Amino acid sequence: MFLSIGASNSSSPQVAEFILMGFPGIHSWQHWLSLPLALLYLSALVANVMILLTIWKETVLHQPMFYFLAVLALVDMGLSTTIMPRILAMLWFNAHTISLPECFIQIYAIHIFVGLESGIFLCMAIDRYVAICHPLRYPSIITEGFVLKITLFMVFRNGLLVVPVPVLASDRIYCSRNEIDHCLCSNLGVTSLACDDRKANSIFQLSVAWILMGSDVGLIILSYALILRAVLKLHSAEAASKALSTCSSHIILILFFYTVIVVMSITHSAKGKVPLIPVLLNVLHNVIPPALNPIMYALRTQEINMTCPRTVLVLYMFLEGREYCSNSILLYSPKG
Repeated sequence: MFLSIGASNSSSPQVAEFILMGFPGIHSWQHWLSLPLALLYLSALVANVMILLTIWKETVLHQPMFYFLAVLALVDMGLSTTIMPRILAMLWFNAHTISLPECFIQIYAIHIFVGLESGIFLCMAIDRYVAICHPLRYPSIITEGFVLKITLFMVFRNGLLVVPVPVLASDRIYCSRNEIDHCLCSNLGVTSLACDDRKANSIFQLSVAWILMGSDVGLIILSYALILRAVLKLHSAEAASKALSTCSSHIILILFFYTVIVVMSITHSAKGKVPLIPVLLNVLHNVIPPALNPIMYALRTQEINMTCPRTVLVLYMFLEGREYCSNSILLYSPKG
């Protein structure tokens, strides 16, 4: 679909595929990066699957706050899977070529999942705001129905608003160069190869970033400002500490997520001097948060910290052919 749009605009021959060159400046030894990247990707998958299993198995975690965490785990797995298999195939098997439609689909997927991550962080901030500032109304406002509706809203919001990004990219004319100095299909990296004007692409991507990320960041800051104001009014230091502790891991992950985006934007302007930095940051931004988020929540959220080891034990017993009982008695059941 994407290829036909661009091809219809000109009789100039279109390139049939793009070539992902990998990490700029280190092509001769970039394959050594495959091990840490593969470990990060594996960690992201395993940790997020464990979070999902823990929330599913433990009835005490069947609460809106943990439902949002489950959605975040799914988004994290989707974000890392969008890019890592392709990068690892390039580093391990020299699979550098990528078709135009596949490249434009990857652009679309990356934008959706990054936008969803930002949107779910906003949902979690709203959840904490209502829980701390309006605790008596929390059960009637933040319901399972609310979680479902706001999650679907975020999916449709990002899914629809970012459609023009790959469509505009595919509408460009790629008549000569096809080597992308990157290890994934970034919108700016791909459209820089176009033979015609790409100003519309840059303007629209900047506008979408401001509309989606800008509004999310603004509402997150507002939510935590109101939470801080409410906490400062508490007379009990213990109550204030408990209220802030429920938000600490969330704040840390939000700061990391958006700080890297800002640094990426700044370093992109200096890409000509140090081309490796923005490419490396782009890749790490799509794989470190998915690996870090579940670990941070598991360590700093008491309910998950207490129940996750039990889920690991149940899974281990299942794989070993044993049965786990709630009274901690293990009954041996031979395989077969």
